[in-house]
Amino acid sequence: MGIQRFEDIIGWQRAQDLAVDIYGIFQHSKDFGFRDQICRAAVSVSNNIAEGFDRSSDSDFCRFLYIAIASCSEVKSMVYLAQRLGYITDDQTQTLVRKSEEVAKILRGLIKSLSLMNYPR
Repeated sequence: MGIQRFEDIIGWQRAQDLAVDIYGIFQHSKDFGFRDQICRAAVSVSNNIAEGFDRSSDSDFCRFLYIAIASCSEVKSMVYLAQRLGYITDDQTQTLVRKSEEVAKILRGLIKSLSLMNYPR
């Protein structure tokens, strides 16, 4: 039996953790535009996983997973910029980059497994 709820998807759980970390680190940032953009990108990851899960087909779900991966890349890019701007420490940068890469890796694995299920050899 497959996954019944998006809340059970490990990638969604880790994406939620990443968003909580992003909100916690940038909650007091005075650069409101930057803070808004990185928080929106972080939230977009788990939201796209959830939205895609409830689509009518695995191909639709995969499309949303690719969008979630792209949002991970946006978060990662903004984390590097935050470091260069002096908003976060090197340790925070390494942690956030690692977490965003981990989420993307999990989602790529999910896409691969969905593709294999639909195209057996």
